[in-house]
Amino acid sequence: MRLLHTSDWHLGRSFHRVSLLSAQEAFIDHLVEVVRGEHVDAVLVAGDLYDRAVPPLPAIALFDDALHRLATLGVPTVMISGNHDSARRLGVGARLMERSGIHLRTDPAGCGAPVVLSGPHGNVAVYGLPYLEPALVRDEFGVDRADHAAVLGAAMDRVRADLAARAPGTRSVVLAHAFVTGGEECDSERDITAGGVASVPAGIFDGVDYVALGHLHGCQTITERVRYSGSPLAYSFSEAGHHKSMWLVDLGEDGGVTAERVDCPVQRPLARIRGTLDELLTAPAYASSQDAWVEATLTDAHRPHDPMARLAKRFPHILALAFDPQDAPDDPLVSYAQRLRGRTDQQIADDFVTHVRDRGPDERERSVLRDALDAARLRDPRTEAV
Repeated sequence: MRLLHTSDWHLGRSFHRVSLLSAQEAFIDHLVEVVRGEHVDAVLVAGDLYDRAVPPLPAIALFDDALHRLATLGVPTVMISGNHDSARRLGVGARLMERSGIHLRTDPAGCGAPVVLSGPHGNVAVYGLPYLEPALVRDEFGVDRADHAAVLGAAMDRVRADLAARAPGTRSVVLAHAFVTGGEECDSERDITAGGVASVPAGIFDGVDYVALGHLHGCQTITERVRYSGSPLAYSFSEAGHHKSMWLVDLGEDGGVTAERVDCPVQRPLARIRGTLDELLTAPAYASSQDAWVEATLTDAHRPHDPMARLAKRFPHILALAFDPQDAPDDPLVSYAQRLRGRTDQQIADDFVTHVRDRGPDERERSVLRDALDAARLRDPRTEAV
């Protein structure tokens, strides 16, 4: 059986305030052509279909168009909600859509109820595990700890129990939206840390033939059976080195997996350039970046006059400007965001306590901070999961 694994469409997202709607439309066109041209038997979309809980109308229209086109092809499509989606809103009409071969899995209670696909070599049970926010689903799964490993482990126990009751030889696929240990992050993914921990071990998915992951935006292989497709478009300059693609997965009669990458169209490349203003404006080495979306980092010891306007004359698509003066490492003008880059909310809170009273928080205080950060994240309307 041939599967097309994609995720993290983030419909409705912009890139430094530049609309990506036309690029997302081009991706949907490409997706439909790949399904048709590669004789795909089923499409798997592992969450974050939208960029936020209440998406803009053009994003909803594009999603509606994608569903209609996939249904017209007669190819079953299984989709799960991600941490950016509103599970309840996305799941409206799910039972009606199933009649057209569109299977939306947004309810955690349904983790053990697969979409069963039939093929010449027997059935394939496809289990959709929507994004599981630990604090919201711990009661559903009856776990003691409100963390990702506990709730995902309980969900996978339901998957394995259902699979064990099926006919011998039934192949299995799981869709999940999670941060699996060993995956590489980038700046455009929203933090899903809960209880101080964000990642889960790949072994949590043992017992199934293929795991189609979403959440991380880089296409990557955790194991031969556990893969991220990544996002089809770049959503931050940290993805400048990404090769955007989908996985075309062939699931053999014996459950063996072979996979190849299918490139996604690139509307405009990304470039991260670095140097003094004079170097960026004159050096031939930067000519290849003139048609790209550009993030420039200036290394001048002192900030030059009107750098953005001057750079825009050579790089008309420049979107971001940063400063990293090489001769003044302690420059107070270095942005607060730059100083915090790569640090978790927990680390920032711990550093603040240390700064205020000259000693860090003890374990009890860290636990209080952790609980407060989790509660604040759940109250953020952008992270609505229900």
